[in-house]
Amino acid sequence: MTTLPPLSILDRALARSGTGESAALQSVLDRARGIDGQGISRFWVAEHHGVPGIAGSAPAVLMAAVAAATSRVRVGAGGIMVPNHQPLVVAEQFSTLDQLHPGRIDLGVGRSLGFTPAVRAGLRTTTYGDAAFAADLAELGCYLAGTAPFTSRPRPAGRIPLFILATRSGAAIAAQAGAGVVLGGPVLDDPQRARATVEAYRQAFRASECGDRPYVMIAVNVAAADTDERARGLLLPEAWAMAQSRTLGEFRALEPVDTVRARQMSARQRGLVDHHLDAAVHGTGAVVRERLAELAALTGADELLLTGATHDLDDQARSDMILAGLAQE
Repeated sequence: MTTLPPLSILDRALARSGTGESAALQSVLDRARGIDGQGISRFWVAEHHGVPGIAGSAPAVLMAAVAAATSRVRVGAGGIMVPNHQPLVVAEQFSTLDQLHPGRIDLGVGRSLGFTPAVRAGLRTTTYGDAAFAADLAELGCYLAGTAPFTSRPRPAGRIPLFILATRSGAAIAAQAGAGVVLGGPVLDDPQRARATVEAYRQAFRASECGDRPYVMIAVNVAAADTDERARGLLLPEAWAMAQSRTLGEFRALEPVDTVRARQMSARQRGLVDHHLDAAVHGTGAVVRERLAELAALTGADELLLTGATHDLDDQARSDMILAGLAQE
């Protein structure tokens, strides 16, 4: 039986209908506690701004709560959107976290701007290209390594692993920065493109203060349950929320599976939902294991970052325990 690479979880702090944002944030902490010490390598949170169905806007703050609520799993960001933050401030925040929780903190960064003009204006970020991203990463790396013109405080307790969420030229920038790379989304729709992207990243990788070897994480939506049909159903709430965001311009709180099934969807919405489900990995533990092993072999992944959420928290916890069982095999 093929050995799976390490498995990690990304939680976007999605809201659920009938509950408030406090419950959404608390569910992140409860989920992290549930998988702590169960074989899952990392538990990451994300950064989104002004999205009705997402409570996770301040990853460094949420990470502090997650790290304090757990003791063994690594805690990270997937990711900090660098255009929204000064590199010095990011270095100070993550060095503080690393001093409080030595050896458990990861820093994943991205370059996405706000989704709407109003959000971009609020963040003071309207344009941001490859050159600016590469320059900010270099500056961030200097602060973390202690090679900047002044020494930022506190110093990290050790080396904080740096990962770049790759979009467009992001994989090449990660290679030049000596950082790990996280690939997902459209790049996985074309297996040959995904493999070529990974191989190009590995060949171009240059060791730096950020890392001494290439490291590839593949992000994929996953749901596991006691039957294949139930597992596919668990993905419906997020698939419907994604379809609404593409057709109505707003990502809303997750609805119960049965509510989504009863929805009257347009042809485009149905197509978007089906695409989301078909692109995900879902099924019983055995089925999920086989598909994840195939994905890892196809892409040459060093680690798999499992995303996705459902409305029912008990179903989410059951899925996590099945995945944790796979991680311990």
